[in-house]
This record gives sequence, structure tokens and C-alpha cells, in this order.
Amino acid sequence: MIHNTFKEFSAGSVQLSPGPLQARFQLNKQYIMSLTNDNLLRNFYLEAGLWSYSGNGGTTSATTTTMDGPENWHWGWESPTCELRGHMMGHWLSAAARIYMQTGDLLVKAKADFIVAELGRCQASIGSGWLAAFPESYMQRVMQGKWVWAPHYTIHKLLMGLHEMYKFTGNEQALAIMAQMADWFHQWTDTFTREQMDELLDLETGGMLETWADLYAITGETKHRDLIERYDRRRFFDALLAGRDVLTNKHANTQIPEILGAAKAWEVTGDVRYRQVVEAFWQIAVDERGYLATGASDDAELWLPGGDMTRLGVGQEHCVNYNMMRLAHVLLQWTGNPKYADYWERRFINGVLAHQHNETGMIAYFLSLGAGSKKKWGTATQHFWCCHGTLVQANAAYHEQIFMKEDAGIAIMQWLPSSLTTKLGDRPIGVTIRQDGQNGLYPLQSWNLDGMTAITKVDMPSIPTHRPDRFIYEIEISLSLKEQFCLKLRLPWWLQEKAVISINGVEQEGDWQPTSYVMLEREWEDGDIVRVELPKALRAEQLPGEAGTYAFMDGPIVLAGLVDEQRRLIGNAEQLETLLVPDRERNHSWWNSGYYRTRGQERGIRFVPLYEIKDESYTVYFPLMTENHLPN
Repeated sequence: MIHNTFKEFSAGSVQLSPGPLQARFQLNKQYIMSLTNDNLLRNFYLEAGLWSYSGNGGTTSATTTTMDGPENWHWGWESPTCELRGHMMGHWLSAAARIYMQTGDLLVKAKADFIVAELGRCQASIGSGWLAAFPESYMQRVMQGKWVWAPHYTIHKLLMGLHEMYKFTGNEQALAIMAQMADWFHQWTDTFTREQMDELLDLETGGMLETWADLYAITGETKHRDLIERYDRRRFFDALLAGRDVLTNKHANTQIPEILGAAKAWEVTGDVRYRQVVEAFWQIAVDERGYLATGASDDAELWLPGGDMTRLGVGQEHCVNYNMMRLAHVLLQWTGNPKYADYWERRFINGVLAHQHNETGMIAYFLSLGAGSKKKWGTATQHFWCCHGTLVQANAAYHEQIFMKEDAGIAIMQWLPSSLTTKLGDRPIGVTIRQDGQNGLYPLQSWNLDGMTAITKVDMPSIPTHRPDRFIYEIEISLSLKEQFCLKLRLPWWLQEKAVISINGVEQEGDWQPTSYVMLEREWEDGDIVRVELPKALRAEQLPGEAGTYAFMDGPIVLAGLVDEQRRLIGNAEQLETLLVPDRERNHSWWNSGYYRTRGQERGIRFVPLYEIKDESYTVYFPLMTENHLPN
């Protein structure tokens, strides 16, 4: 029996509170619901022989027209002529399942259930157990050594979506479809030699290993265990176990889903080799390689060399960002080490939020950090890049790492306004995280009622004169009876000074360090309030491989300079307060987190959080020199 340090709470236990993150979540939900059933299913219908199109009118004398013309279809990577077509379906099902799990919105469930039923109809029409938006012949072409664009990758997305429809919504038909597909793959691979399987797995097979492990965890059937063993990419895994760097300049998002598969295989089989593979991968991919200020170690879909990340090209890929967050989440559950929560936070703020347009909800495939960068946004129905799919998944999964369950009680891992409703034993308990956006900072904040009250009422304490230097949270405990348990709080890596923690107004004592936990073990009562202040500061992070070039961070937030060219700045990386000063601190009812401007420079530059950039040109890394080292 595998014992994890932390476990997730049951589906639906965590709810986002009203505010900026919930608004982002709703933006994603609106987009999910805007995609029509016909367009999501079109390529599946086509492959199953349930739909065709010959233009407006089938004969020269025809006069009928259809409103469902190509101008209304999905294009880009979901085009009927694209070999990767169908990948978005799996992402969509996954996101819809997670949205329903958190909101209980029956309209979302009804739409998702209908789509699953129609996929079942497509599978029945094909008749072999096969289900995809492309023909079975793609798989035969792959085995003949002919190029096809990642059919396994696309199938994995579909299987993952079906699994999450079963897991989070209880849709039994989704599991039945998945099982029939597993039968197809078991029969297809049944005669392959190990050498043939190894050649097959050297192509981009996505997370097929994870899919089979998920299915085996449900069924326990031998044939599903067989698929785990067959889809074990031994050439890659054995190289990792030998300590070889088989990542540099390799396609990152081919490898990460395979490692997520190894992680799941360890959990369902108990084979320690799989866990060793995961740990060896993290060691090489993160601990030894290092990362940029955003947490990324990739550029243009490829792993950057360890310690040398000066190749600031098109930038980090969202799929890599999301899947590395998923892996960090797994490792946090296994080990309890807060460094994995730190990593998740860095990639959430400067990845997930920075890749999404905060007004349209659309995706930037890449996020560049070089001089004069611009975000290139996808559209609602014309692109459907791979990152388009992981975007809708990521923005349906904010809740996953906020609260974690452990044997001794409850842990707060991510400081995101939300509430937990669960039980300790058989007694109900609630935990609510509220963020003080007036005496502390509140990233992403805009007009809000608390701020409106603070600037209009005079019979309440005044807000600070200038922008606060800390994040402040209140945690409220709801209980029916007194309860003894431990409330564990993660202190983040960016903590500048000692955290200030009080319970019901009484300050607590402790030698608390960044990347650690505060353990509050006591008998809790209904209405107890824990106040947490997390001081932050400006810091400079050197570009790996290029001494003297830095990115600037405000606590966990990467800053972007609004400039379309490389600029050399004069200043000291250890004394950023002489280089950057607060800019546009306050806007009506909220503080502007991460707004700065330079001083003492030949030409000034304004800085804003990277996640706020929309269409502006920006630069993240700047050469920094002291006046003593300026050339003559």
C-alpha cells in the first residue's frame, strides 16, 4: 500500500472565493460552454461515417442551404485535414469534468454527458473498439515507420478526458468507452516484440502509460497491467536511472507526460523502479538544470542546457508549464517537501496566469522572456494549439493544491482565497482563506467592494499611506464542536522577513524560515481566526549562464519592463530599491501589485507583472552594471 504524506480532499470540497481568480475560472468556463457540440464532435462524426459535407447543395439543381458551413467550423489543429485533430476533445472533457466537480453546474454536466454519449455512438458505428477523430490506419502507418503527427498523443488526451469524466462526474459510459479502447490497443500491441514497442515509444506517445495506469487502478484487470508494461519507455527510463542527461535539446513535452505515467504506475503497482525514474527525472530536469525566473527550463519546446539558459527565443511552452506543475503536485503528495509547492506557485503565477489573456481568456502558446517580446494570442476557434488544450485544463484546476489532507490534520499549500468543506472523522469542518487587499497586497485585484468601503467610510481604520510590502491572509475555522488537529501552513521561498502569525489576535512565536511549515496544533473552536502576514521584497534573479543579466521579482511575481529593446540598467542587484521605485501604487479601490519604474537611468522604464501583459512589447531580463564598471 503506497502511503503519501499528503492527499487531495474529495471532489467538490474546495471552492474558489469571489475575486480575481474566480473571475479567471469563470472566463474559462464561459469559453468551454461556448464551443458547440457539433464542432467538438465533427471530426469524430466524420471518422465514424455519421457526417459528411459537400457544400451547399448536392446537385446542380439543389436550392437548399446550410448554416453549418466551413466558416463556422473549428480550424487550426482541429481542422479535418490536420493529423492531430481530436486532441481538443480530451482537454475539453477534462476541463468540463473539473468545472462540474467544483460548481455542480448541471448545464456543464449535461453538455459533457451528451458529448460522451455521442462519442459512444461513434465508437459503436466504427465497430472495432477504436475511437478517434482520425482513422485506425494512422497507427498502422506509424508501425511501418511512416510519419504521422503524434496519434498516440491525441488518443491520450481523449482517454484522459474520459477518465476524468468517470472520476469527477461518475459517467460510467466514459469508463466503458475507455475500456473498449484499451481492448483495441491490447490486441494491436499483442504481437509486437519488445524491440518494436521500444521503437514505437521513441515517437511522441504522450501520457499513454498514465492512461493505462489510471484504468488499471479502477479495474485491476491483467490486460490493463499488460498495457502498463508494454508502454514502459525503457530506453528513456533506464537512461534516467543511469544518471544520463537525456533531456537537453530534446522535446520536453514528449518526456514529461511519460514521467507522469511512471508516477501513476508507481502508485498503482508499487514497483519502486517507477518512483526512482520520477525522482531521477526531477533531479536532472529541475534540481541540476536550474530554471528561469518563471520556473521554466525550456525554450521553443526543447529543454535548455543545465546552467546555460541564455537562449531566450520564442520562450516557454504552456504545455510544459502545466505538466511540470502536475508533476510537482505528485511529488508534493509523495514527500511533503514544500519546495514542490514553491515550484508550483512560481509556475502558476508566472506561467498559467501569464499565458492567459485576462480579458478574452485566450492562450499564448509561448511566453518569451527576451528583449522586445510580444505575446501571440490564439483565437477561440481558429488555432487549437496543444497549449490551447492545456490552458482550459489548467484554468479549471486552480483548486488542486490549495488545501491538502494529512494524517494529523489540514495543510494550506497555496495562498489563494478559497474555502474547504470536509470532515475530520465524522465531524464537519470548514476552513476559509480570505486575503486582505487593503492592508496587504492582492495580485490581479481590480474594483472590489472591500476597497470601495475602505475609501468611502471614515469610521474605520485607515488603509496604509503607501502600498504595503506584504501579503496578508485570514484563515477562519468553522466547527460544530471543539476539535483537536494540526493546521499546517506553508511559508513560501520568497518570504523576506519573519512571518507574523496570530491566533485570535495573539501573536505566535516561532523560528520560521522560507520553504518550511508552521505547525499550529491545538484544540480549535468555531470562529477561530488565524492571521498570516507574509512580507516580501524586490529581488534580482540572474539569467543562468550569463553573469550580470537579471530578471526582477516582487515576491513571487516576475516583472516585465515595458520596452521593446534590450536596455542596460545602472544599479546594484543587491540594492534594488535604488533602481526601482513604486509606480502607480493605487488605483481607486485596490493596490497595484508589482508596479515599479526605474530611477537614475538615462531613459526610464515602467515595470508591471508579467501576467498583466497583453499586447505590449516587453523585456524580462536586463544587463545590470554598477557605475564603477561602466565602460569609458
